[in-house]
Amino acid sequence: MKTTMMILYVLAAMLFMPSCGSTPEKQTVEPAAPTQPVSLIDSTKYILPDSATYYSEVVNKKNCFIVIAKHPEYRLYVCEVVGGDTVKRVHYPVCVGLNKGQKQKKGDMKTPECTVENPFTITEIVDASNWTHDFGDGRGSILSYGNWFMRLKTPGFSGIGIHGSTNNESSVPGRGSEGCIRLRNNDLDELKAKYAFVGMRVVIQGD
Repeated sequence: MKTTMMILYVLAAMLFMPSCGSTPEKQTVEPAAPTQPVSLIDSTKYILPDSATYYSEVVNKKNCFIVIAKHPEYRLYVCEVVGGDTVKRVHYPVCVGLNKGQKQKKGDMKTPECTVENPFTITEIVDASNWTHDFGDGRGSILSYGNWFMRLKTPGFSGIGIHGSTNNESSVPGRGSEGCIRLRNNDLDELKAKYAFVGMRVVIQGD
């Protein structure tokens, strides 16, 4: 338990680490009227591009777990417990629920969150290559899940999982799903082949 908490503390520190900047030079013109501060919601419009990043090789994937960081990282980390230490192995960019915050009800477009003490788990990994979904945008039912759907046990909610982004890869990283965690299709295939397994712990951090 201590080891899983270590990585969360590190990630939390990354989320709230202040950025550095230089002191602006003295202005000779009259300052403009103060503007409203940019809200956390507004800042989600400015998401940096990201791609899969590899840190080190896995020793035993059965000792791996997943940490999903929503705003501002939009990343899925695969971590492994080795000799009492928690080691980052890889991260993939993700798309999470369109709306911020903890999921409250079906249809609220939020991704559920959990704690390290009570993680979600992968209950099944199923072939989703023929699964379709109607987004209500006039395209009708289209292929929407990539090759795999990793169903999560999320007490109080059903139908939440990790899947691909067929026809929606431009949404990764960012916000846009109905509550699931969306990866680029190639990243999903790799996650399934190299790291994921039924029973794997998944921690989804709060915004």
